[in-house]
Amino acid sequence: MKTITIEGQIRTEFGKSATRQLRSEDKVPAVIYGGATEVNFAADAVAFKHVVYTPDFMVVDVQVDGKSHKCVLKDLQFDKVSDRLIHVDFLELVEDKKVTVTLPLKFTGVPAGVKAGGKLVTKIKNLKVKLYPKHLRENIELDLTALELNGNVRVQDVKAENMEIMNSPRIPIASVTMTRQLKQEEAAATTAPAKGAAPAKAAAAPAAAKAAPAAKK
Repeated sequence: MKTITIEGQIRTEFGKSATRQLRSEDKVPAVIYGGATEVNFAADAVAFKHVVYTPDFMVVDVQVDGKSHKCVLKDLQFDKVSDRLIHVDFLELVEDKKVTVTLPLKFTGVPAGVKAGGKLVTKIKNLKVKLYPKHLRENIELDLTALELNGNVRVQDVKAENMEIMNSPRIPIASVTMTRQLKQEEAAATTAPAKGAAPAKAAAAPAAAKAAPAAKK
């Protein structure tokens, strides 16, 4: 499991004035909850960069006041105008307490439908799961090798040990759809005449010739 360390300082002052002062020093206020006590601290904004701006899941080792807190990222707040990070929430990992996290999906294998000319379409890229901290992992692998053309893989098809998947089981995760080229090829094959088929009948013969004029008396 990938782990990143953040060093912070305990917050002793609170309120708007104290928060503005922290942000003027390019620091971000944060809180750790879920453990024995709630921990309020602040750290340099740059320290959060590799936790916030990444699709990867990781454990965060927050070191504050000589103590280490193993955590996972829970929530982020950004300024609505500047899009600047202004607050971070962490959830402390407790050995005998289950935690709910969002884990990325890692797709493996080449779908059979793609080999047949289809296109892979992914609907969701992560799953919300509940598990004990010792079972945390960086991602959930999902083998798509058997996925056929026009087929779907749903949440209920994911086999993940030691965790409870919280998403609705019928939600589609990935599918293989027909490409425009493949549709055109199938349409052409359907409309083309069968090999060796008899040619169409010739047009009907013209109407009988006009009757001869009546003989003179």
